Amino acid sequence: MQTIRHQYIERDSGEIRTEKLYGDRFIRLLYNEVRETAPILFRLFTSAQASSLLGFVNFDAPFAAAFTGNRRFLAECGVDLGECQESPVFFDTPRKVFERKIRYWECRPMPDDPGAIVSPADARLLVGSFRESSALFLKEKFFDFEELLGRDKRGWLRSFRGGDFAVCRLTPDKYHYNHTPVAGKVVDFYQIPGGFHSCNPGAVVQIATPYSKNKRVVTIINTDVQNGSGIGLVAMIEVVALMIGDIVQRYSEERYSYPRPVERGMFLKKGAPKSLYRPGSSTDVLIFQKGRISFADDLVNNMFNLNAESRFSQGFGRPLVETDVKVRSRIAARL
Repeated sequence: MQTIRHQYIERDSGEIRTEKLYGDRFIRLLYNEVRETAPILFRLFTSAQASSLLGFVNFDAPFAAAFTGNRRFLAECGVDLGECQESPVFFDTPRKVFERKIRYWECRPMPDDPGAIVSPADARLLVGSFRESSALFLKEKFFDFEELLGRDKRGWLRSFRGGDFAVCRLTPDKYHYNHTPVAGKVVDFYQIPGGFHSCNPGAVVQIATPYSKNKRVVTIINTDVQNGSGIGLVAMIEVVALMIGDIVQRYSEERYSYPRPVERGMFLKKGAPKSLYRPGSSTDVLIFQKGRISFADDLVNNMFNLNAESRFSQGFGRPLVETDVKVRSRIAARL
């Protein structure tokens, strides 16, 4: 794979930024040479056991903070500890940084519009559609639709066929809590086993439909209920990645208080903390029913920006530029 920069558009300023891809050299080696010449070793590196071990070495080992250079890392990533609930002196290990809680009610305001759909995470976002007639048609680029939801979930596959989706990629420096993008009642909740492939853009374009091959948690939300967002069914899929140890479900109606597991029958408030990735980088995928939502214009226009270098554009043969969005910010609206 040709080594090119991976750039995205910063939503607030509209500026093109170059992403610092952590461990990029190792990822290129793993997903090119190792994958092609030593497939057994490649499968070992992308297994749950290897992912947990890599996570421990990078985030939990006693020497991790000194070895990585915690302060240097914070400076390079632009992590703003002033947003956090805890004092800066609390963050003496990489894991504490990755699992930080922020005062989102102050620093991540949410639009008052009940018809707004909001980002589930601080993330780099792309939008797409399963409809061939749509300019956003991206079927089977990032995932296989049936495999992503589960091939045995025929009812949900029928419900979401021809719909639209958003891919939210969390980079290692991001705040790693996921928040609810809509308000509604949980009508299904299940896990699908899989691997632990990297979410590095270079790795994504090297393997077919990676997000539907990784371990993932699927939450189906019915928003056509009292106090719901009124956009039909929404699938929220939380996808693990390399060095992600777990997806911990800890829904809190108010700030981070009294967290509890997500279960069928629960009503989820929009914008509330739902789960936590432990730790590393990962991806959220949102799927909407056909004809129920419209994505924000700036997110769509940014995707086709020809001035930004994107590894997704290179790998998929068309302009695909991500926008950096904040959790609880508007990404779509109810039609």
